[in-house]
Amino acid sequence: MASSGIDVLAQKTYPTMGKVIYEDPSFEKLLPKTSQVEVLASGFTWSEGPVWNKDGSYLLFSDVPENKIYKWEEKSGLSVFLSPSGYTGLGTYSDERGSNGLIIDNKGRLISCEHGDRRISAMPMTTGGKVTLSDNFEGKRLNSPNDVVQHAGNGNFYFTDPPYGLPKKQNDPSREVKQFGVYRIDTDGKTTLQIGDLTRPNGLAFSPDGKILYVAQSDPEKAIWMSYPVERNGNIGKGKLLFDATDMVKAGKMGLPDGFKIDKAGNIWSSGPGGLLVISPAGKLLGRIEMGELTSNCAWGDDGTVLYMTVDGYICRIKTGTSGAGW
Repeated sequence: MASSGIDVLAQKTYPTMGKVIYEDPSFEKLLPKTSQVEVLASGFTWSEGPVWNKDGSYLLFSDVPENKIYKWEEKSGLSVFLSPSGYTGLGTYSDERGSNGLIIDNKGRLISCEHGDRRISAMPMTTGGKVTLSDNFEGKRLNSPNDVVQHAGNGNFYFTDPPYGLPKKQNDPSREVKQFGVYRIDTDGKTTLQIGDLTRPNGLAFSPDGKILYVAQSDPEKAIWMSYPVERNGNIGKGKLLFDATDMVKAGKMGLPDGFKIDKAGNIWSSGPGGLLVISPAGKLLGRIEMGELTSNCAWGDDGTVLYMTVDGYICRIKTGTSGAGW
């Protein structure tokens, strides 16, 4: 399915794409055999960071290369919500200069991972006026924050900082920190390194009880999801492997572990090789949604049972038999 320019599909019957693959019989309870992926809008350069705003009942998502955040709602379709979204400097910065991961925090603010401005920012949803939550670690500028989550219990933010938004990626001369880390911003505003031994940390999310932090690694040589205990003081403990998709990458399936969300039972719904993978809390692959395009991220929306997906130049959704954690 191809499109030139932004194509808003206003009709209530949407085109479909993709195919659901059942790896385990239990997956049919999560996605019934009648499940279909609907295409809501298309024509984006690289869509990412979807988040559902419950207060307004609409979806926000980033088009990273275009430095924009779009808004999609059922009644009125697509509009530009924020531009610029992640780079406010002069001239050309990089091919991924805009915002990436987005969340709505417990204060109702839009939290953005900004590639070009190399920071985590917070913005009220009605008045604008961003504030910087973090732009450095021990005085050294961050690389390009990619994804962010907030812990429901302690209120801390946790984010990943790979090199994808830098003009020359890992070889960029402006790079200041050695590691591609997972960081914590505590409620006092201090940024601390929590995980420093991953090669390409990307998406992250908490288990429904907040006791486990999952992190996806977008490294074709080690395409994995890791599981880390969250300690009582908010620090992240020693991790262990949850699922390894490296063989799927080597077999030619398109895509890498990227953004993901958790359902109420603790299952991981994640972009990965071949589209979107659903992995149990025990690390078992339950099923897949083969999209035929690079899939970047997803988010729960509507009443919590609908999964919205950013798939290369598309915005898609699928009705599930479960709901998002904490919905």
